[in-house]
Order: sequence, then structure tokens, then C-alpha cells
Amino acid sequence: MDRIRIVGGNELHGIIPISGAKNAALPLMIASLLTSDTLTLENVPHLADVEQLLRILGNHGVDVSVNGRRERQEDSYSRTIHFTCRTIVDTTAPYELVSKMRASFWVIGPLLAREGHCRVSLPGGCAIGTRPVDLFLDGLTALGANLEIDSGYINATAPKGGLIGAKYTFPKVSVGATHVMMMAATLARGTTVIGNAAREPEVVDLANCLIAMGAKITGAGTSTITIEGVTTLSGARHRVLPDRIETGTYAMAVAMAGGDVVLENTDVTLLDTALETLRRAGAEISATNNGMRVRRNGAGIRPVDIVTDPFPGFPTDLQAQFMALMTRSTGVSHVTETIFENRFMHVQELARLGAKISLSGQTAKIEGVPRLKGAPVMATDLRASVSLVIAGLAAEGETMVSRVYHLDRGFERLEEKLTRCGAIVERVSE
Repeated sequence: MDRIRIVGGNELHGIIPISGAKNAALPLMIASLLTSDTLTLENVPHLADVEQLLRILGNHGVDVSVNGRRERQEDSYSRTIHFTCRTIVDTTAPYELVSKMRASFWVIGPLLAREGHCRVSLPGGCAIGTRPVDLFLDGLTALGANLEIDSGYINATAPKGGLIGAKYTFPKVSVGATHVMMMAATLARGTTVIGNAAREPEVVDLANCLIAMGAKITGAGTSTITIEGVTTLSGARHRVLPDRIETGTYAMAVAMAGGDVVLENTDVTLLDTALETLRRAGAEISATNNGMRVRRNGAGIRPVDIVTDPFPGFPTDLQAQFMALMTRSTGVSHVTETIFENRFMHVQELARLGAKISLSGQTAKIEGVPRLKGAPVMATDLRASVSLVIAGLAAEGETMVSRVYHLDRGFERLEEKLTRCGAIVERVSE
């Protein structure tokens, strides 16, 4: 099993290209199930989760064609992938595939909309909370679906003639449930109005792609999305938006280690709240023609309190990284997690590096320390794994991060990107 070795103490200087967003690419890939034509996606990242979803889509009959090789253009890597699902050959999403990645459960929406029935295993993914699928099921039920749970599977059937448009308001904001209901509603009869919809940029990206495929969607990016159902969708060509979580992660890495880095192929408007929080902590951030520049001149990191919230609030997917940064602040900060009830598993690992953190319910109190010291640590989930890398960049000596398969799910070529900016980071195979 691979590990990541970090020797801390080096500032970061140079250019880091930002990859396409995993959280946008996955629902976009699943949208290929809605049409018999070809959907072409550009800027698709090469990640473990993407590869897993390719296998799942292949199981349903999606023919996948990846451009023959990665082409380097302006220090950036990207892939263009063509998805063609002439016929759905299997409407069952089996446990052995779905259990490995939660987002694969989202195929339930397109399969139900296009075929009128499906059998989908309950999902897996990071162990950061229960994350029940009730919101997904309630949304589909509102569209007329009949759903039964049997032996760990959801058996879903649509009314004769297909799903029916409806008004439904989510009791709680859910990005995944918004994705699923929006995809399902594109082929439903009549108009669907989704209330309390997620406003994340990835939801807008999916809506834009579906519109290019012929869907009639308005309101994406607001809390109310309206979809007028159509009988069929066509193919389209769409570019995956930049990964705002990767962008924020590297910005925090620069704030932690010090230095001056340009983050290319990204957009500052995708994470205003997180960047403003970083500025309050002492980082200098400015927009460029193709991204942003992040600097920290060596002054102390100021303590800042945060509360995670759905977009446009502070992203829960940057919470662990920000906590790592606050371990070196010049005072006391607080991090309150409101999205997932079990997303503090990185606390005990940061403590192994010398961090001083105490927990009270869903709030962590971080007392900044003058130095961290490298140690063996273990990744517990995707975002926690990269928080340990960030901490290791500023720790004295060697930090060895195990279970880096979590890291490979969401960060493309992390070691290469950091090494090119002067960090000592390498993958060690046992």
C-alpha cells in the first residue's frame, strides 16, 4: 500500500495547474445515461473516483472513449472523454460497484427517467457521517416513482408513461439529491420545481450541460430550480469547471508553508467565502487572467473562526485543510462543522504532529502552536488525507501519511504539483 512522505520546512514557489472538478465531473458523467447520443466532456480529472464511475457506467452500457493520451498544454493536464449510451443494457447498479463510491448511487435518477425502472444498491464512500439517502428517495417519490428497499437495494419504478413533474422542497440542502432530482426531471412529463435546492457551482455546471443537451432548466445557482420536461435529450460537448476544493486546498498549503504560487486554470469566484477567510488569516490573494496568485510573506498566521455551510458558505470539503492551517496560528480559533456529524476524524492525527485541538460537540477549538513535528499519520477520508499533507509541509522533519488511496480519489498528481513548487513530497510504495 502506498504512502506519502513529506519533509517539511520548504516554502512553495511556482505554478500549480488546477484540474477539473471531481464533484462536477461525476454527475456530468452520470448524465450520459439520459441520452442515446454522445456526450463529450472536456477537462475530466484522472482520479480513482472517476475511474470507478467509468466502470459503473460501462456496466449499464455506456461506451467510453478517452482521448488517446494526455496532452500537455500550458503546464496543464486534461482529458476529453466521450460517453455514448445507445442502449441501457442493465438497469441494476450492483453492491460491489456502488458500495465503493457514494456518488455512483446517483445513477438512480437517469436510469429511472429513461428506462422507467432500476435496481440500485445503497451507497458507500467516505465514513464521515451517515448521509442517508432519504432526500434522494423523497424527491423521486414526488415525481411519481414507487420505491422499495429490498436486501440493501432500492427497487424503483416510474408510473406508466414515465415520471411526472411536481413541486418539491427539500427539508435540507443536499447537493447530491439536487443533482439526482434535476436529472430525473429533465425527462419527466410536465414541470418540476425544486425548492431549497443546492446552489453549488457544480449544480450550475450540471444544469448548463443538461441545457446544452436540450433540457429546459432555469434557476440553477438559486434555491429554486425549475425544469420543464422534454421527451428526449441529445448529445453535447461540455467542459468541466475547475476544482474549487483543489484550488482552496493549494491556497491553504501556500498559507501554511509560506511562499508565492500562481494557481492556474481556476476561478476566484468559485470560492469567495474561503478565500476571504484565508485573507483574514494573513494570506495575500489576487486574481490573475487565468486563476489567482497566493502569497504569504512569513508573518504569523492569524486565528480565524469558521462555520461550514452550504454554498456560498465555507465549504465542508475545506474544513480539514483549514483546521491544519489554524494549528500554526498565533492564537485560538474555532471550527464548527454543520454538514457532516463525523468529520473530525483528522483531529487525532493532527495531534500526532503536535497540534493542540479539543472537541466539544460539532466545534473544534484549535490553540495555535509555534511548531509541528513530523510523525507517522493515517488518512481517514479524502479531505482529511490532504489536511495531513498540508500540516506536513510546515512540520519539522518527516511526516509519513498512510492510506493515501483516499487522496487518490480527489487530488490529481498532488506530489508532482507540490514538488514542482519546491516541496519535498514523494510517494513511497511498500
